[in-house]
Amino acid sequence: MRIIYLLFALILIGLGVFLGTKYVSGSKLEKIITGDEGSQTNVDNNNQILTRNPSQNSIRRTADSIVYLSHDEKSTIDLFEKSAPSVCYITTINQQRDMWSRNITEMPSGSGSGFIWDTHGHIITNYHVIQNGTKLKVTLSDRSSWDAEVVGIEPNKDLAVLKIKASAATLRPIPVGQSSTLRVGQSVYAIGNPFGLDQSLTTGVISALGREIISVGGRPIRDVIQTDAAINPGNSGGPLLDSYGRLIGVNTMIYSPSGASAGIGFSIPVDEVNWVVSDLIKYGEVKRPKIGIELLPPQYAQNWGVEGAMIMGIVPGGGAEKAGLRALEQTRNGEIIFGDIITDVNGSKINNNNDLFLILEKYNPGDKIKLKYLRNEQEKTTEVVLGV
Repeated sequence: MRIIYLLFALILIGLGVFLGTKYVSGSKLEKIITGDEGSQTNVDNNNQILTRNPSQNSIRRTADSIVYLSHDEKSTIDLFEKSAPSVCYITTINQQRDMWSRNITEMPSGSGSGFIWDTHGHIITNYHVIQNGTKLKVTLSDRSSWDAEVVGIEPNKDLAVLKIKASAATLRPIPVGQSSTLRVGQSVYAIGNPFGLDQSLTTGVISALGREIISVGGRPIRDVIQTDAAINPGNSGGPLLDSYGRLIGVNTMIYSPSGASAGIGFSIPVDEVNWVVSDLIKYGEVKRPKIGIELLPPQYAQNWGVEGAMIMGIVPGGGAEKAGLRALEQTRNGEIIFGDIITDVNGSKINNNNDLFLILEKYNPGDKIKLKYLRNEQEKTTEVVLGV
């Protein structure tokens, strides 16, 4: 009887050991499946063992840590990192006074881009960026914000110069290139704040040179750069750079039916920007050389079939008076006697008033120019010393 009890006890012990082993194995398998206790493996629906990252709850592929950049990519990154600190964000603010409380409320009215010209705090932008603002804010790349005052404007070139009171140590002027040597097809880079997204870079090429656009002031701007680098609202006033990071133009407008970039953008050439900005900083206005005349308005010239720039008035003491030029006259009987019609300046043909304005920009006060003009349908020649 004792032997039977002993055998029965041994059977129970063996059964307990067997069931305990199965339980431990099952728990371990469950932990493997659920990923507990730092497990390094996993099982899929087909009972296949998969590698698991112990610090994550999902299966991920191992990332290739080696980063390859092409030479062109490295050059573009370097250009942006060096040039971006010279580009700023401009906000125009309108001030409104409540008629009852007399309190003044400030409301943002627009935004655009600009860039640092020198360590004296001069900022360059488009005139149309600031024309509707009563107060101006300039935000630099370091996020510091400064009140700006207007130093000078030139609507006929769509340029404006602002000034902020930042220290020279915080200002990084943009390097200045030249536009006379540009070639169609060379790479260009635009940095600005399209749609308020600051420090944005777009790339492209010079699509064409020698374009002509109409400025805010109504006069043409010639020798404009056309580019396919994306220029969107907010890019206006920002720099167009060459592959060395030098300023070659100021982005001013786009041609687009939708208002967004359509691959046709225009930039004012830096050679023109340079002399306009120099005058604005020095005088607050552009000191164009003058002949000392008033011209017949274009609508009258067109109605009368005038080809050239007709003199409607003479400034006393000016170069035109000293050269013997004559202005338009009206007799007592109401008869109109045409004034002298300027047709040529130093070999450059003059078809209208704008041609004369643009050709004079190439000269300085004190220069002597040779004029060809028509008087009573006869061609004559004279020399005029340009004034201011």
